[in-house]
Amino acid sequence: HALLNLLGRNVPISFSSAGFSLSHGTPEDCQNRGGFCSRGSCPLGITRIGLCSLRDFCCR
Repeated sequence: HALLNLLGRNVPISFSSAGFSLSHGTPEDCQNRGGFCSRGSCPLGITRIGLCSLRDFCCR
């Protein structure tokens, strides 16, 4: 159980330290970071850097 607790704690910390905000994101935020919005997933060879909305990923 201790290992699971550590994993559960580490995941949100790694996201926040990497600068990801998974709970919110706007198309403006995405474009400010040099990305574009893509529905459902990012194209091949493109990295997901955040979210534009609940269904749209921010890709770069």
